[in-house]
Amino acid sequence: MRIFLCGGGDGRQTMEACRRLNDIIDHTRPILYIPFAMENAYFDSCYEWIQGELKEVKVPEIEMVRSAEELAGKDLGCYSALFIGGGNTYKLLGDLKQSGGFDRIKEYIEHDGIVFGGSAGANIFGRDIESCKAMDENKIGLKDTKGFDVLKGYSLFAHYTNGSSRLTEQENQKRTEKYTEALLQFSMNRGPVIALPEEDTLFLNENRIEIIGARPYFYFEEGEKREMIPE
Repeated sequence: MRIFLCGGGDGRQTMEACRRLNDIIDHTRPILYIPFAMENAYFDSCYEWIQGELKEVKVPEIEMVRSAEELAGKDLGCYSALFIGGGNTYKLLGDLKQSGGFDRIKEYIEHDGIVFGGSAGANIFGRDIESCKAMDENKIGLKDTKGFDVLKGYSLFAHYTNGSSRLTEQENQKRTEKYTEALLQFSMNRGPVIALPEEDTLFLNENRIEIIGARPYFYFEEGEKREMIPE
């Protein structure tokens, strides 16, 4: 099991993580990009973005699926890696579970498939995506919020401590405080959470966990918050 769980950054923020992805993939096979966390109207711009994001990853092609039905017809074993992008975590998980894609991706990673998940694409690999409800709206009314649970009981939260350019410094501070309170509450009632900033990527390499990045990330457990510094 080799899974990159990115805190939601792109460009220079993920350069080292993409380099590590390039180091381990089969360069003769394409990458499959799954953009379901975004609305369908944005898929063309998503594809343009992924071409730039993975420009240093040497593969013959990046293919993108546009529907759950299309994903269902793919042989995932033909791809060097899956890249699951960001957007709304509930929409992404809902699409995957409704189509059967969830079980197929689970089988893929259990057979040594490589996945790079960013933002929502990372959150779904935690135990329960309700960890991100302070950030993402459950517009589809998803009931089954259980993720892949590759971190053995830990849920995930992306974009933690990163501000928005559309907000003032004070507004960003209040947003982080809101997220912190929600994660403290979640950790008391529904289990621990790892909160990642955009600059950090958690790399699960078999049973080893490595943080690619330099910014602090955080553990929320039993109502307590603990800051961690990448080594």
